[in-house]
Amino acid sequence: MSKRALITGITGQDGSYLAEFLLGKGYEVFGLVRRTSTINFSRIEHIQDQVTLIPGDMLDQTSLQTALAQCQPDEIYNLAAQSFVQTSWGQPVFTGDVTALGVTRLLDAIRHVDPTIRFYQASSSEMFGKVREVPQRETTPFYPRSPYGVAKVYGHWITINYRESYNLHATSGILFNHESPRRGMEFVTRKVTHTAARIKLGMAKELRLGNLDSQRDWGFAGDYVEAMWLMLQQESPDDYVVATGETHRVEELVQVAFDHVGLDWHDYVVQDPRFMRPAEVDLLVGDPSKAGEQLGWEPRVTFGELVRMMVESDLKLLHDSNCD
Repeated sequence: MSKRALITGITGQDGSYLAEFLLGKGYEVFGLVRRTSTINFSRIEHIQDQVTLIPGDMLDQTSLQTALAQCQPDEIYNLAAQSFVQTSWGQPVFTGDVTALGVTRLLDAIRHVDPTIRFYQASSSEMFGKVREVPQRETTPFYPRSPYGVAKVYGHWITINYRESYNLHATSGILFNHESPRRGMEFVTRKVTHTAARIKLGMAKELRLGNLDSQRDWGFAGDYVEAMWLMLQQESPDDYVVATGETHRVEELVQVAFDHVGLDWHDYVVQDPRFMRPAEVDLLVGDPSKAGEQLGWEPRVTFGELVRMMVESDLKLLHDSNCD
């Protein structure tokens, strides 16, 4: 019998890569989707006939219990969240309801339907916020600097609480920034690569950004979903930082993207106060040594390769859309 996995947030960047990965491992893959008229299946349309989509909502525990009873998964990967930091300032209550309390609803559904289900919680480097040490590891204290970061801290600790209270195989992956050509346009990496491609093609004249000095640990989402899977194959649940161990400034991201299309970024980039966060996170860099030692995981795609991959994808996307 093949294993069965349920992915919440399957239509997102990570969900699509994870679904591909699990299908390659011979899993039967289910995806939880809300009943709305605006679901975007573009990231999974190439595998949509290989996965089973079932209705459910992170705001409604009854629907989650029904979904679990319906698909009877061996593993659940909770990737569903209001995951854009900037939006969490404008929608703090909604962010908390989905990104924090949604985890509780799902864990409680597992407890009632089948406590043997293995659970993965997508924790975030944004939990570290105003960092207490560099690099950040599993034992680093949290100091979140946004409603999103605060909600993720709740989700992280409730996962630990249910693991210790109900003996669930519940694991948190503290993933640092991970990007890909499937990243949403609202994220700075995709905003940079897509706009650089548009400027190269004569479709735009400037790129407006916030803080160019912010430093992040950026990796490739396709690498990171393997770490998620490896965590749930361990005999005992635990928490792991998943990162590259390298940090890069937003300015470096911009330079690599514009260099790839043969342009000088100084001629096109404008700093705009509208894109500054109320409370900035200045430096995030993870220590993935535990994941390396215990999971045998390491990132494969370098920062430069990642940015150039995204620029090339955006150039092709824009070229193809113009030809249609």
